[in-house]
Amino acid sequence: MGQDSPFERIAKRADKNCQLIESRDGVSVEKRVIVALDFNSGDAALHLVDCLDASLCRLKIGKELFTACGPDLVKQIQDRGFEIFLDLKFHDIPNTVAKAAKVVGDMGVWMFNVHASGGHAMMEAAREALLEFEERRPKLIAVTVLTSLAQEDLNQIGFERTPEEQVSKLAFLTRDAGLDGVVCSAAETRLLRAQLPKDFCLVTPGIRRAEDAAGDQKRVLGPADAVRSGSDFLVVGRPITQADSPNEVLKEFNSAIASVS
Repeated sequence: MGQDSPFERIAKRADKNCQLIESRDGVSVEKRVIVALDFNSGDAALHLVDCLDASLCRLKIGKELFTACGPDLVKQIQDRGFEIFLDLKFHDIPNTVAKAAKVVGDMGVWMFNVHASGGHAMMEAAREALLEFEERRPKLIAVTVLTSLAQEDLNQIGFERTPEEQVSKLAFLTRDAGLDGVVCSAAETRLLRAQLPKDFCLVTPGIRRAEDAAGDQKRVLGPADAVRSGSDFLVVGRPITQADSPNEVLKEFNSAIASVS
């Protein structure tokens, strides 16, 4: 018997994992946390993955880990029952990004992203490349302004708008291109939630508890405040991945979310 396709593996996992309801009001509390696998080796990532409960979170694979391990690691983690947010932030000419989007679609990931600053044509090309996947299509979101960038940083690269203004402009561009949502700081989610449809997904990195160090994130917020502001999914890295008991800390984040959901 041959190996299951990525989509068949997803269908099997659906029977045992909590399912995401597409509308914001129906998002399962247990699945709103996305744990960032910020590692440089597959062994380190899998060690952390094996400490987590797949019914309580999704996982994010970024550039460092994907460059080190490639699609094989994605499959290994999917086979453990986890849904994957592939955080590669594609930013290139439309044709190149469209071809990359099709490859990602074939991998059967839950969600991936592009840079909104790549423009409307690039985002539209990525979206259209996914049409063939129909109901199996991964979510496609766009990065607005990196949470490591403050006003001074934007000025240095030629943007005169405030971070909030730039995020809002790029979020509307993303919506107009037909994407599912954006990555944005929790500091901007209240504004975007008031301006954009409820089913437009807001994914928020830089989530920290009061006792967690901010690290290189400059626009951070706690999990409960992020949800109150309108965030749909919260990306959490070091507070969970560097904890002595990662799954217990994950449960703490979920409890904070449940307190306001």
